[in-house]
Amino acid sequence: MPDFMASLEGDSARIHELVSLAVPATPVPSCPEWTVADLTWHLAEVQHLWASVVEDLLPDIESYVRPARPDDGELPAMLRRQSARLLEALSSRGDDESCWSWHPLGRSVGWVRRRQAHEALIHRVDAELAVGAPSPVDPEMGADGVDEILTQMMDIDDLPDWARFEPEGSAAVIEVDGGRASWSMTLGRFVGESPVSGNSYDFPAIQVAPPVERPAATLRGSGADVDLWLWGRGPLEAIEVEGDRGVAAFIRAAAVEATQ
Repeated sequence: MPDFMASLEGDSARIHELVSLAVPATPVPSCPEWTVADLTWHLAEVQHLWASVVEDLLPDIESYVRPARPDDGELPAMLRRQSARLLEALSSRGDDESCWSWHPLGRSVGWVRRRQAHEALIHRVDAELAVGAPSPVDPEMGADGVDEILTQMMDIDDLPDWARFEPEGSAAVIEVDGGRASWSMTLGRFVGESPVSGNSYDFPAIQVAPPVERPAATLRGSGADVDLWLWGRGPLEAIEVEGDRGVAAFIRAAAVEATQ
C-alpha cells in the first residue's frame, strides 16, 4: 500500500511551491476554466473541508462553514495553512474512525486519507502543467489511483433508487504495470430521472465486474500513465489499446461523468 500521508505532504508542498511563484492568472491547461489562483483556492477549500471533518469526526457537514475566498495574493498562504491542518488532523486519527463522506463506502478516516492523497497528486500535476515543470508520478500511487477512480469514483454499483445501469453488451479490461494489477468492467449507461431535481440522466458508465474471457478491448500501461489518462491529465497515446479503440473513448467519457 502506498504511503498516503507522505504523498499528501509531498504533493501539497510541491503545489504550494509552484503556485507561490506563478502568476495567479496563469491558465491551467488540464482545467481550461481555471487559472492558477482558481486551482489554489480549490485545493485550499477542499483541504479546509476535510480537515474540519477529520478534526471533529463530523457525522455530517450541516454545521460546516465554508471559508471566504481571499485575495489572489493570499491564496498560497491559505493553502499552506490548510495543508498543514489536514496533515495534523489525519495524523491524529486512525483509519477505522468514522466520519462524514459524500461516498457511501467512504465514511472513515482511512478513506479520507487515501482520497486526499490522490486529490493532491492530481492537482500537483495540474500545477506542474500550468508552469511547465512536470515531475514523475510515483508508480505505486499511480496504480492505486487507477483502482480508486475505477472502484470508488466510476463503479456504478451503488445506485439511487430512481436510477438504473443498462449494460451495452461489451466489456473491457485495464491492466497496469505488466499485469501486476487488472480490472474488468461492463460498459453501459447510467439512466434515470431524479425525483428531487426532475433532471433526466443518460450517460456512459461502467460497472466493475469479474474477469471476462473476450473483452472488446484491453488497455495496458503503467499505473501512472493510466491514472493520469483516466483523470484527463495524460494522453491515450501513452497506453496500449488492444481491440476496439472506441472502448477507450467510452471509458474516458464515463470517467468525465463520474468525476465532474
